[in-house]
Amino acid sequence: MGLQKPHSHKQKAQPITGPKNDENNGGDCFITSNLLINPLSIITPVSSDSAYNSWLLEHPSALGSFDRMIKMARGKRIVVFLDYDGTLSPIVNDPDRAFMSDEMRAAVREVAKYFPTAIISGRSRDKVKEFVQLSNVYYAGSHGMDIMAPARPLKSSGEAKHHAISIDKKGNDVLFQPAQKFMPAIQEILALLEEKTGNIQGAKIEDNRFCISVHYRRVREEDYGILEEKVKSLLQNYPDFHLTTGKKVLEVRPSIEWNKGHALDYLLDTLGFSNSSEVLPLYIGDDRTDEDAFKAIRSRGQGFPIIVSTIPKETKASHSLHDPSEVLTFLLRLARWRKGSSTSRSTFSNLGSW
Repeated sequence: MGLQKPHSHKQKAQPITGPKNDENNGGDCFITSNLLINPLSIITPVSSDSAYNSWLLEHPSALGSFDRMIKMARGKRIVVFLDYDGTLSPIVNDPDRAFMSDEMRAAVREVAKYFPTAIISGRSRDKVKEFVQLSNVYYAGSHGMDIMAPARPLKSSGEAKHHAISIDKKGNDVLFQPAQKFMPAIQEILALLEEKTGNIQGAKIEDNRFCISVHYRRVREEDYGILEEKVKSLLQNYPDFHLTTGKKVLEVRPSIEWNKGHALDYLLDTLGFSNSSEVLPLYIGDDRTDEDAFKAIRSRGQGFPIIVSTIPKETKASHSLHDPSEVLTFLLRLARWRKGSSTSRSTFSNLGSW
């Protein structure tokens, strides 16, 4: 049934030796089943820009491809993963005001009625939960370094060694935090960043618990170099941390082998969907950090990594959506399809709604 690769879910949080490279490599052909998609037959152009429309040939619209994607999903257990900023909410100048619309919240709530749904964000888990305000989804903050998920037994003593896990008060879910040991250093770096960047107008430091975001969307262009140098200079004293970049943001992260791709695999495992031959993960995201999740889906051999972008870019995604408004349309259509399927009880009895 398409590409089938053996995949281990015993991911360990191991130190890495050098800075993490967030540059993306794209251009692969992606097959999700023994049915090969002809992109030319499913593209729905959304831009008059020739470069973007050419890019759509390689990363066709998930809306234009919806029926074909659903055909591939028959008999599979669909699990939905969503980024937050730029996917469920628009990118805004003030990160504290990146609110999702009521319509988007309703769409995510509806999808979560029929499919296990998780939001994996670079924000702190508490912050993204505050934005989303839904109780029927799982949350993973700090790029997957802070996960609340169903309890499961650890598979090995080595796994237990690297995983910081605690049970919630009701004993139902566990808090998984592979970077817990870095918390004291993170708090030190946070205080120093606030002190050293305080005189740069427009710079904003955001505490995302297990990573720190330095937002520069409001920083004057001539001051950006100064800001970047201050951050890099500070990190020279913290060899266990590295710097990555996003959309108008610098991010300080502990150097462990853990990212959104590992978080996706961990959640699939804890949700009981570790059998790659039966599971079809769907991930929608817009940023470089989402590429790790796209790669994780590709390594499974089936699934739908979907990038949200208004411009052509290198990506491991197989499909695309233009902006959050198209994400909304796609989620509503997905929920409507599942709800309205007259044969759902028989044909889709093994989809795994929750």
